[in-house]
Amino acid sequence: MAGAQAEPLVLLAAGGTGGHLFPAQALAEALAQRGVTVDLATDHRAERYGTKFPARQIHVIASETLRGRDPISTVRTALTLGLGTLQALRLLARIKPVAVVGFGGYPTIPPVMAATLRKIPTIIHEQNAVMGRANRLLAPRAGAIATSFAGLLRQASALDGKATHTGNPVRAMVIAAAKTPFGAPDPAGAFRLLAFGGSQGARIMADIVPAGIARLDRELQRRLAVVQQAREEDVARVRQIYAQAQIAAEVAPFFADLPARIAAAHLVVARSGASTIAELTAIGRPAILVPLPHALDQDQSANAGALADAGGAIKIVQTEFTPERLAAEISALASAPQRLVAMAAAARGEGMIDAAERLADVVGKMMRKARG
Repeated sequence: MAGAQAEPLVLLAAGGTGGHLFPAQALAEALAQRGVTVDLATDHRAERYGTKFPARQIHVIASETLRGRDPISTVRTALTLGLGTLQALRLLARIKPVAVVGFGGYPTIPPVMAATLRKIPTIIHEQNAVMGRANRLLAPRAGAIATSFAGLLRQASALDGKATHTGNPVRAMVIAAAKTPFGAPDPAGAFRLLAFGGSQGARIMADIVPAGIARLDRELQRRLAVVQQAREEDVARVRQIYAQAQIAAEVAPFFADLPARIAAAHLVVARSGASTIAELTAIGRPAILVPLPHALDQDQSANAGALADAGGAIKIVQTEFTPERLAAEISALASAPQRLVAMAAAARGEGMIDAAERLADVVGKMMRKARG
C-alpha cells in the first residue's frame, strides 16, 4: 500500500512550469539521498516532465490560475481550487505523507491547504524576489517558509520568524556546470554570447537580439559566437539575419544542455525568471536581463533588480530594450573584459549551490518536529 512504505514520504506540490518544477526536482533528488520517498502533486502542464521527474508517483490535482478580477473568473477559480482541495484531502488520506512542500503557483494551493486541514507539516518555497500570490495566500498557514532571496520577509514580522534563506535549488546539471570557472574573453579571441527567453516572451529576443548584433562593428561581429534559443516559428528568420550579417550563430527552439551553454558564455541575454536567476548565480555569469513586463506580481523585475543591485547584471526594461541599446551594452562589455569578470564574480556571490541541501534540512527539521 502507498502509505505503508518503509521510507518516509514527502509530497511536493508545484505548478507545471520549469520555474516551479526544477527546484522541486532538485529537492526530490536531495531527499532521495536521505532515504525519503517523494510524490509530486501538480497540474496537467507537468505531463511533459512526467518521465523525468524523480517521484514515486505524480498526482494531477485540479487547479486554476486567477486570470482576471471579474466575478466569473473569480468564481471559476474558487470552484476549481475547492475541487482540487477535496481531491488533495483524499490523496493525503491515502498516501499519508509526513510533510508537504509547496513551490508556488496556483496548483500548490489545494495540496498545501489540504495538508494544513489535516495537520500535516507544511513548508512553502518562494523562488522569486517578491512573494507570489499563491504563496502569499498560503504563508500565514504554512509551518515554515524557505526563500531564495535574503530578507524577503523582513517587512512582514508575522512571517519572518518562520522564514529560512535557503536559496533556489538547482538541478544536478547546473551544479556540474558551476564547476567551470569564468574566463575573461581575449580581446582578440572569440566572444561567446548566449540569448534565451524562457517559456514566456521569447519573441522579443528574436526581434531584438539579432538586430542588435547586426549593428555591432564588424571587428566585434567577427569575434562573436552566438547561441540563441528561439521559438519554432522564429528560427528561420533569426538564422537568416545572422547569415546575412555573416555572424556565426547556432539557433534552435530548445537546448537540453542549457546550463553548460551558460557556463560557456561570456555574456547572457535573457529574461529574469526565477530559474534563470538561480542558474546564472549558481554558475556565475554576467547577464543583460529583460524582465517580462506584464507579470501581475512583477517578480521578474524584482529578480533582475536584485541581481543588478549586486553588480551581476544589467537590467533593461522592455520598453528600452532596442537593437541600438543592446548593441551599445554588448560593445561596452566586450571592450571591458575585467568588468565582465567582476560581474561574473558578483553573480556567483549571489548564488547558493547547496540550496537543495539547505531546503532538505528545513524539511528534515519539520519531519523531526512532527514525530515529536
